[in-house]
Amino acid sequence: MNLEKLATEQRNQRTMNLDEMSVLEVLQTMNKEDRTVPDAIAKVLPVIEKLVIRIIAAMKSGGRLIYAGAGTSGRLGVLDAAECPPTFGVPPGLVIGLIAGGQRAFTEAIEGSEDSMEAGKQDLENVNLTAKDVVLGLAASGRTPYVIGALQYAEKLGAATASLACNENAAISKHAQFPLEIVTGPEVLTGSTRLKAGTAQKLVLNMISTTVMIGLGKVYQNLMVDVQPTNEKLFHRAKGIIRQATGVDESAAASYFEQANGNVKAAIIMILTGMSHEEALVRLEKSEGFVRNAVKK
Repeated sequence: MNLEKLATEQRNQRTMNLDEMSVLEVLQTMNKEDRTVPDAIAKVLPVIEKLVIRIIAAMKSGGRLIYAGAGTSGRLGVLDAAECPPTFGVPPGLVIGLIAGGQRAFTEAIEGSEDSMEAGKQDLENVNLTAKDVVLGLAASGRTPYVIGALQYAEKLGAATASLACNENAAISKHAQFPLEIVTGPEVLTGSTRLKAGTAQKLVLNMISTTVMIGLGKVYQNLMVDVQPTNEKLFHRAKGIIRQATGVDESAAASYFEQANGNVKAAIIMILTGMSHEEALVRLEKSEGFVRNAVKK
């Protein structure tokens, strides 16, 4: 497919005089264009739903979610993966972000790195891909060789495959059991897919990882009860979550947090049920990590 034929590479007729606009006019135009992104995502929610269900099943069976992308797409995957451990208390290896060109490509452009199908395969080999895993290939254009190589290798090993592109009839969709095509259209700045296409990918990755973690019991009500208090801000947030979930005051929340050895879930269960720390941990294990189930009579 010729690059010029992609919707993301077309010229936006609403911004042909972008260089003549005032600062406010540019900002207003970008804001208006960005509002179209959620509607584009809404059209593929049924496919996202199926993918999330598949990822939850995979993780319950010992599998991982692995993002593979290049450029902005790859960076967004790495970012989402990096945010899962502190937010949801999962081990760093449960959600992995791979980017063409390696770690250095996160902060600088590595020219040509995305053009190798073999590199996509090699990066998955390096993380010991298995049939239990789910590989989500990310490419706004939908044609990146690195991503195609990764998906082909995942197919060969029997891993579940998904793709996220911002063009219709994307090449990467042909190698995915769960193809997501978010058609965001021409960018405000022609071909700059870090704009609407990047926003779409960021939103979708947020939706996928957050919904997966809810499905794994990492959330109680709308609270991130598996948050890891690795710094002062998160330490205070953890105690705040206990207060919000149970209605106790700050002093009681701090006391139970200490008794539970920093385990927010256990502290909540202890408060709501009157159980000891040990009993709360047993109940939590029996409920497979779901606090709501653990506190039911």
